[in-house]
Amino acid sequence: MNHAAEKAQARLDYAARSSIGRVRTNNEDAYLLHDPLFAVADGMGGHEAGEVASKLAVEVLKQFDSPLTDTRVLKKLVMAANVQILEAPRQGIGRSGMGTTLTAAVLDNERLLIAQVGDSRAYLLHRGLLRRLTSDHSYVQELVDSGELTESETRHHPSRSVITRVLGNEYDTEPDLYELRLEVGDRLLLCSDGLNSMLEDAEIQRQLIMDRPPEQCADALVLAANQAGGLDNITVVVIDVLELAERKPRREHRLLLAIIAFVLTLGLLIGAASGAVWWYASRSAFLIAENGQVVVYRGLVGDVLGIHLQWKVENTGIPVNRLTAPLPERLEQGIQLGSLADAEALVSQYREQLAEHPQP
Repeated sequence: MNHAAEKAQARLDYAARSSIGRVRTNNEDAYLLHDPLFAVADGMGGHEAGEVASKLAVEVLKQFDSPLTDTRVLKKLVMAANVQILEAPRQGIGRSGMGTTLTAAVLDNERLLIAQVGDSRAYLLHRGLLRRLTSDHSYVQELVDSGELTESETRHHPSRSVITRVLGNEYDTEPDLYELRLEVGDRLLLCSDGLNSMLEDAEIQRQLIMDRPPEQCADALVLAANQAGGLDNITVVVIDVLELAERKPRREHRLLLAIIAFVLTLGLLIGAASGAVWWYASRSAFLIAENGQVVVYRGLVGDVLGIHLQWKVENTGIPVNRLTAPLPERLEQGIQLGSLADAEALVSQYREQLAEHPQP
């Protein structure tokens, strides 16, 4: 099964393949392609049990339609699948003691969310390098973590099939949760242990890195695992990230951006207005009485928003009290003029007035 999906969040290309292998008589694996939710489950419990448990797990995931944008929501969904598997035998579905692994992944644009129970794995091929994203819930993995066993030795260990955590075992079973960032060109692999128990990670990387679409890559992985022995069911899901959409800002982010834009606009307007006022003041002039004499200023009488825009030019020496009314009163308040030339012209008139009426 292959799909190319275009969503508001991301554009993906993906495919899945499942094989019974070369030894088993039935396939207890199941998988889910429900963009943006993908999963692989490996059932256990024998015929009419393991395959029932794995299918129940993916069906619970498939029916969930709410946005999966949080690992907490994904966790609740996996735990709901666990309850469904535990309750199913009471309803005549499957058998008591059945269980399944489950590795589920949500591709929320550039965010990858993973929930995992058991030993089905998630790998990421990022810029040509393979990275294992999950840690197996198995006895041999505990031995590897403690340094008692190497990864390669786990394939031949007599307890390699002992799983320490599965869905369908306990009601309080919880998944491990992972979250990381994706880039265009990344390739995600979900697989049951029928793949990685047959193939070394280096071989898995070699298959994933080849330039071929997901369906061909999935075919090649299953074929390689079967050629290596096919001792278990083999299921793979391969997902390519073709394009990431620009994420729209959240409501609070949009509000913050709007406030910033308003403040910047207001600042620009205030700056422009201030510049205009300063320009006008620098070209204006006024006369005012200071210490009983007429003084010439460039600028504006008084202040603008508490700021004085005035620069003293000349103390004329003209006594204010010798000028005819109402000039003395007006000069006490300041006489605003359009330009320095206008101020100088008015000063000349004052001098003429004094010359015509000399002091006795």
